[in-house]
Amino acid sequence: MSDIYESAANSLGLFNSPCLTKVELRVACKGISDRDALSKPDPCVVIKMQSHGQWLEVDRTEVIRSCINPTFSKVFTLDFYFEEVQRLRYELYDISSSHNGMREADCLGATECTLGQIVSQRKFTKALLKQGNTVGKSSITITAEELTGNNDYVELSFSARKLDDKDFFSKSDPFLEIYRVNDDNTQQLVHRTETVMNNLNPIWKTFKTSLNSLCSGDHERILKCTVWDWDSNGKHDFIGEFQATFKEMRSAMDGRQVQWECINPKYKVKKKNYKNSGIVILNQCKIIKMHSFLDYIMGGCQIQFTVAIDFTASNGDPRNSCSLHYIHPYQPNEYLKALVAVGEICQDYDSDKMFPAFGFGARIPPDFKVSHDFAVNFNEDNPECAGIQGVVEAYQNCLPKIQLYGPTNIAPIIQKVANFASEEMHTKEAMQYFILLILTDGVITDMADTREAIVHASHLPMSVIIVGVGNADFTDMEMLDGDDGILRSPKGEPVLRDIVQFVPFRNFKHASPAALAKSVLAEVPNQVVDYYNSKGIKPKCPSEYESSRTFGH
Repeated sequence: MSDIYESAANSLGLFNSPCLTKVELRVACKGISDRDALSKPDPCVVIKMQSHGQWLEVDRTEVIRSCINPTFSKVFTLDFYFEEVQRLRYELYDISSSHNGMREADCLGATECTLGQIVSQRKFTKALLKQGNTVGKSSITITAEELTGNNDYVELSFSARKLDDKDFFSKSDPFLEIYRVNDDNTQQLVHRTETVMNNLNPIWKTFKTSLNSLCSGDHERILKCTVWDWDSNGKHDFIGEFQATFKEMRSAMDGRQVQWECINPKYKVKKKNYKNSGIVILNQCKIIKMHSFLDYIMGGCQIQFTVAIDFTASNGDPRNSCSLHYIHPYQPNEYLKALVAVGEICQDYDSDKMFPAFGFGARIPPDFKVSHDFAVNFNEDNPECAGIQGVVEAYQNCLPKIQLYGPTNIAPIIQKVANFASEEMHTKEAMQYFILLILTDGVITDMADTREAIVHASHLPMSVIIVGVGNADFTDMEMLDGDDGILRSPKGEPVLRDIVQFVPFRNFKHASPAALAKSVLAEVPNQVVDYYNSKGIKPKCPSEYESSRTFGH
């Protein structure tokens, strides 16, 4: 199994795989042709990454209304692996204003490239191809910057007062843009706030940006800030501008405000008594220290790994060789393959190597009632098995004793692990992070409850990995994996963070177990880091605990 560990360690960056760097990408487009001559397009760019021959959406930009040469303010942060070809696809959509989804959007063009190409050129421009691969007039430019050791983030809250009124019948609709001035005097958009309608004293939403992105880590670097009056036709009116540095902004850290006069140079020349076009105020500046996955692991954070296995009747009778639960004498079934591939890696981060294993959707002895969260070893007081091998044995022993049944409800098991995670949450320390691996063959029957349970769990130190076994239609599962939009509970509450990763096992049938593990676990380190960083929980120092664990094998 050593090759699994190797690639696992690499995918989690444990042995510092050669050159794992984070890269920030920014996108701008030019010359988007109007398909509708009456109005300008409302562009949005979707970025996809190729994984095992499939294009998966990584993220998307904001929508900019009425614009043919958009510069998007959304920053994409990607892991760059020097030794891998990471294929990217950029798709440009025109989002009709009535509907923000992609279903009714028109694709105006797309292009493919590798992350390596972008990184090596720093600024990469390519024509967007229309359907049928014809070259259109529009192009896309992607700018790449490496995130250096300075991984800190800044949180900034701006407001303004007494801005000039540019609108005839109502008040201005102001938004603020911040540009970083580079060494070669070019300007790079760092952030564009939302527009506050009809208000000369706007308060803009707090936003986060990396220090790298804001000033390339140079606190004295000039930042050019511009205030505009938004116009629906895309021709925004200039209100005024000012220059700032991060050094000045830092003064807003201890509750003091920092202010700048917003100046319109034309008025300054023309108008005798001109003072300014308003005041822009920074109400708060917070520096958020970013810690890495390894900082937490080396600080003694344990990954608590729990397995849940689907024992519903749709798997087929385990005695029949067509069943997904059939125990072959010579080769493991898909359930076992998936369990071992993912479990082998997670067990490296769990010092006691004891894993709770649960089953759902079966009638269990002695009274054969249906259960959705029974211990696979039938010991409800201690559902833990010794090592992944222990889980495998408990699974094989329990199959002949239970009756496969239904329905496929997974909310109870998510809630069960969430209860453990919420106890951990109150310690306010990075000591235990829970990963629940659910192996299932089909469509979930309690989708509403499951969504509710995931939204609740997104506030806790836990992640959910779902591996789809067999050839069922897994469309519903894709929805739980928040990649194609934000998952919400039935009441409409959004997940706090994306904690679900769904992978169909069939994509990996002919790949190595390591490839499955890598795809399934790729998001885990970031989910661990996001959780603790968002709660402001620092890693414990290695000196604070005696490490009995070694990372070598």
